[in-house]
Amino acid sequence: MSADETTQDNHQPLYDVAILGLGPVGCLAAILLARAGLSVVAVEQDTTVYKLPRAVNLDAEIVRALQPCGLAEAVDALLQTVRPGERVGFANSKREFLFGTRVADFGANGWQPMNMFDQPELEGFLREHALADPRVASYVGYRATAVTQDADTAQLSIEPVDDDNPAVESVRARYLLACDGASSFVRRSLQIDWVNLGYDHDWLVVDVTTKPGHTLELSTLQVCDPARITTYVCTKDPYRRWEFKLNPGETWEEMLQPERISSLLDAWTPRDTYSIRRAAVYQFHAATAATWRDRRIFIAGDAAHQTPPFLGQGMNSGMRDVINLAWKLPLVLRGLASPDLLDTYQAERDAHAHDLVDWAVSLGQLMEHMAAVEAAEQQGRQPPTTRPELQAAGYGQGRDQPPLRQGVVIEEQVHNDGTTGFLFSQPIVRRRDASTAQTDMSLSDAAQPDSEQRLDTLLGDSFCLVGKTAEAITLSEYNHAVLARLGGRVISLQELEEVRGHFDRVFAHADAALVRPDRCIFGHTDEQHSADDLVHLLADKLCLQGLD
Repeated sequence: MSADETTQDNHQPLYDVAILGLGPVGCLAAILLARAGLSVVAVEQDTTVYKLPRAVNLDAEIVRALQPCGLAEAVDALLQTVRPGERVGFANSKREFLFGTRVADFGANGWQPMNMFDQPELEGFLREHALADPRVASYVGYRATAVTQDADTAQLSIEPVDDDNPAVESVRARYLLACDGASSFVRRSLQIDWVNLGYDHDWLVVDVTTKPGHTLELSTLQVCDPARITTYVCTKDPYRRWEFKLNPGETWEEMLQPERISSLLDAWTPRDTYSIRRAAVYQFHAATAATWRDRRIFIAGDAAHQTPPFLGQGMNSGMRDVINLAWKLPLVLRGLASPDLLDTYQAERDAHAHDLVDWAVSLGQLMEHMAAVEAAEQQGRQPPTTRPELQAAGYGQGRDQPPLRQGVVIEEQVHNDGTTGFLFSQPIVRRRDASTAQTDMSLSDAAQPDSEQRLDTLLGDSFCLVGKTAEAITLSEYNHAVLARLGGRVISLQELEEVRGHFDRVFAHADAALVRPDRCIFGHTDEQHSADDLVHLLADKLCLQGLD
């Protein structure tokens, strides 16, 4: 439905989705929803992007989500490529590396897994592209003053920020997505409480711009110093970041004194080799919202979850929120799926975000534990025993992104085996024979024989049934029609060759897997589930409409 197809008597447009907040999460939502053909209206009070850095790490999963929009390569060009010798891990008070992992330049999502960026630069790029889309209307320089909803629509009352006598306007949409930050106006208006996950500590965050002659190493370190736990982040050149945990009795005011900040950095690099870009004290929180949806209103990003920054997952988790909604809302608005599908948003995202927040908290606790171990060794005492669950929180110690455990997945197949509920791997592939490699419902012109491309180009934008062989993905006429109604594809890997990366591990024990638009694995074949069963179960999960 376009915004001008349904209006009130006063010709007020009715949009498909209204978005409050045009930070990175809101911009990604606007880009993805407009790409899906929906009409979008975005409201943002700041006329320019925030000039100082906040988030610094972008997961390959997010770059991958921008592939169908044709923006992945451009975003990738804004990111810091791997620097020789770069590591992420834990260090002692002497900054001697204890354990961790090296940063890879290619991962399972088809891009460099860990990407450093400068938020003003990336956010400006995303905002520019979001607002340039003709399907996105915008009210930039407007703040929300009220939020209401009825059986059919959600409404925002808005007014210009820089007007002494502002005239209140209203925007209406089928659904409202609030990406308006940790102090979310919408969350507070709906009186949604936080669920505290047990981490509240004050940290001094210092960002610098380096100058020639600095002595800063490339590794990103969690320094487990008994005197002061510190995080050092090797962000995009020429920038670097420190996070210093406040010790008992220290105040925000004293930590922000220029001389105090300089003294903390003295052990890292000479004072004439950097300039301060930002210094602020924050209280790191661990919490998720009690409710992520109130009828036609959704909250996402920092409005829905807050995490300590040790995993670099705050912004990434928010982007996963809108990636999740970006394929569900179009199905509902087009009448293909029941509105009940939208109930799976919180079911999927809250548990996933909760797992990541818990992991970040455990990582913070591991830093404290390692500092206590070193303190005991310095004092000749018996060090405390390292609990296995804390050790597993460390980088490179076996933990991976958590799966979706409920919602639009075959829940009985969800285990910590990297298959159902996890992201489907995306290697770079070459297709030798177009006539046998793909049984196609909407063949992409990009899928040419002998060309190298990332696998998602062949998967398409919707659901895709992927098999090791053509025989593994044979469907009944009815289930073929079900997948076609969703705009889905059926692809055999039989004639595809891996150029870089590997086909998904699910094929070690399954002949076929059904992949969602967000590239999570819905389910795979086994003794209880044939390819037809996968499509049938998907139709049930979606409450697919319009089938005989």
